Parts: sequence; structure tokens; C-alpha cells
Amino acid sequence: MNRIKNLFKNDKDKLIVFLTAGYPEINSTEKLVLTAVESGADMIEIGIPFSDPQADGPVIQKASEKALSNGITLDIIFQQVKSIRKKTNIPISLMGYYNPILKRGIDRFLADCAVNEIDGIILPDLPYDEGKEFCNKAKELGISPILLVAPNTSNKRIEEISNLSNDLIYAVSILGITGNDLGSKKELIKYLDRVRANSSCPFIVGFGIKSNDDVKWFNKYSNGAVVGSHILNHINADEDYVLKANEIINSLSKSS
Repeated sequence: MNRIKNLFKNDKDKLIVFLTAGYPEINSTEKLVLTAVESGADMIEIGIPFSDPQADGPVIQKASEKALSNGITLDIIFQQVKSIRKKTNIPISLMGYYNPILKRGIDRFLADCAVNEIDGIILPDLPYDEGKEFCNKAKELGISPILLVAPNTSNKRIEEISNLSNDLIYAVSILGITGNDLGSKKELIKYLDRVRANSSCPFIVGFGIKSNDDVKWFNKYSNGAVVGSHILNHINADEDYVLKANEIINSLSKSS
């Protein structure tokens, strides 16, 4: 069974950690993923750096720029995941933009994901209507396409997106970019209750989550919380970034 589908069969609180491939150093991906696993992450999102991101805030943009200057490529990312897979069975998804995938070729990209045991793919700029072929091809290979919904997504479209995704969807907590502050809890609850009522599959929430209290709170209203910018904002190549990541992720994942 797909690791993502298996993970979300249980109701425990879940912490999903986002890391940018090739940041802060080109070979740091594996070290940081394994540290995240040891520190309590339940699932990993590996960001594919892209030169023209649409949904990323300044922290992830900066990390992507640094990773690209380090020389990170899709081929290197696949090699890194292949190595990671020898050491952990944690669910891993890639998160990126559609343009580099189109350039590589959808079939080749998905085949690379399958052979390197990647469990899911998150593409923030993949339009629902244009994404059906991509999603169906991914599912045929046992890969979960994780589509996004937002506070302005209609109930009908949430239902359609969840049916197409099948295993998991990603609820953006705010209308804006990653790293922005969260809105009022009252409006968030209304939104997340609406997602739950109209989704046929589990959903995780991301954007603006920065603390253990946030992680616990979002797990009350969803199936998992994603933290990315907060972690990346505190690691860089000038310090022991593995130790720092361990401290931050431990603080996010603690149960009490």
C-alpha cells in the first residue's frame, strides 16, 4: 500500500515537515530528512527549487535560490531520495511547480518518482481541469497526487479535487504565500470544517504554521499540519543546521 494512504489510516496527530532540496548545502537533503524522521516527523515534503515560484514566501524563495546556486537538479534530487529510501520508510512527497516537470516530460518524471519510491506529488500551480491526465497517470503508478484547496475553493470543487486526488489533499490555510501569519481561528475553523465535510479523503493543512501549539490545533480540525518556512528560516550553512533542525522539529512534534 502507498505509504501516504497507510499513514492516514490512523487518527494520531501528524507533523509533516517541508525541506527544500539542496538547501542549505547541495548534499544536506538526506541529513535533514533523516534528522526530521528522528525528531518526530510523520511525513516529509521535499521542495523542488524553481526560479519563478508563485506560492512561496520569501523564506522558501531564498532557500530555493540558494539551492539552485548550489547546483541542485531534479536528477540529483532523485539520487538523494534513492539514498534516503535505504534508511527510512517514511512517506515522502515532492512539492514543486509544473513547468520543470513539463520540461522533463510527465511520463519520465512519474517513472523517476516511481522507481525512487516517492509516495506523493504536490503541484501548487497544477490546474484541476488540466491536471486530470497527470493525476490519473500518477495513481496508476501508485503515487498520490496531492492537490490544493484554499479558503475560496467552493464546496463542489473541494469534492471534485478530493475525488481526483483520492488519497490526500492539501488545504492552504490562508489566501497568500507560505510563511504568512494565520487569520482568525473562527474563520479557519469554518473553512476547515467545510473542507472536512466536502472532502472524500484526508487532508493536511499548511502555510503559516510555526509552533507546537499550531501543530496541535490544526490536527484537531484536519489530518495533519505542515511546517516549512519556520524550519528553513532557522537553518543555514554557517551553523550546525542538522542540530538546529533537530531542535526545531523536536519542539514542533512534542506531544505535551
